[in-house]
Amino acid sequence: MSVDVAAIRAQFPIFAAQDRPFHYLDNAATGQICAAAADALLRYETTARANVKRGVYRLADAATTAFAEARAAIAAYLGAAAPDEVLLGCGATFALNLIAHALAPRLAPGDAILVSELEHHSNIVPWQMVAAARGAVVRAIPVTEEGRLDLDRLDEVLGARTRIVAVTHASNVTGAVTDVARLRAAADTVGALLVLDGAQRAPHGPVDVRALGCDAYACSAHKMFGATGAGALWVRGDLLADLPPFLGGGEMIRRVTIERTSYAPPPHRFEAGTPPIGAVLAMGAAARWLAAQDWTALAGHELRLTERLLSGLAREPRVRVIGPTGLQGRLGVVAFAVAGVHAHDVCQMLDDFGVALRGGHHCAQPLMDRFDVAATARASFAPYNDTADVDALLDGLAQTIRKLA
Repeated sequence: MSVDVAAIRAQFPIFAAQDRPFHYLDNAATGQICAAAADALLRYETTARANVKRGVYRLADAATTAFAEARAAIAAYLGAAAPDEVLLGCGATFALNLIAHALAPRLAPGDAILVSELEHHSNIVPWQMVAAARGAVVRAIPVTEEGRLDLDRLDEVLGARTRIVAVTHASNVTGAVTDVARLRAAADTVGALLVLDGAQRAPHGPVDVRALGCDAYACSAHKMFGATGAGALWVRGDLLADLPPFLGGGEMIRRVTIERTSYAPPPHRFEAGTPPIGAVLAMGAAARWLAAQDWTALAGHELRLTERLLSGLAREPRVRVIGPTGLQGRLGVVAFAVAGVHAHDVCQMLDDFGVALRGGHHCAQPLMDRFDVAATARASFAPYNDTADVDALLDGLAQTIRKLA
């Protein structure tokens, strides 16, 4: 099934603004903002700006309604049972910190939190922090040579004291998509909660958190073609009702006295202070844009681009792909290392060819350690990418290798 990439690109203002070849392949770091999201942000900030939830005048009431509509759009995109299960904040990192600290009181000394070697630092460091505070331990699911979770070794790290399993839905380095059903079944054997970092998976089509069976799911607006500075955390309704707040301040209260405070119900209990209103409205618009796309066609398009890139990289003897070299159970995220050349040099040279690529450890140092590399270059696809982007990368890489390797 074909995809009209030109029509999609027309909905992203940045492409019309370029005065030289522009092959944007850094979508795993941040996606470009779609016009619908940019318009929502600009409209709020310039013609509809007011604080939400508290004002009773017309402008504030309209902003509050728009904020609620954005929450509903994000909830629908994630497959939530109700909009109030979705907590809105400043990004996926904030969301993962929120759920980690909200779950911390449930941990006792000797309890275990299970992460994996695939994780972004945002899904490791918060759990280390709460583990240190509660006397718990953090263990990691190993990763296979193909860059996937080694679930055949799950019994080595999952134990009776495992209380939380927190893993990525899709790796920001290898592109591997997690077998959530198998992980959910394993977590159920010890009564553990399952938290998914969906920052990489959410931009690739609607998510059904209830079908996944997870207990919490985090995602980020700027990777979903919205504005920077917003993100969402979905939490299963009955669990959310029992969690304590993460931050204190305005809006999250029911009643405050000098002696004590009673808290508002979810989601307000978890949204202290003025939220990133404009960015949330843009995220809602981006969620609606994403939901309207043909993801059957786009998934096939992304895999064709991935196959083209993997085939081209395989022809370069100095290139090592970190992650799956096949197309099963993966997204269009491809990390690679060039023997004898630092990833930063590769990416800087590729910029001369109009190719925007990410180079570094991708906030995944344990995974870099696992594969004994300091850094990789990484290409990542979005709906507006096409074969010209892949070919520009491969042609530029071949010339770069000749010059540097």
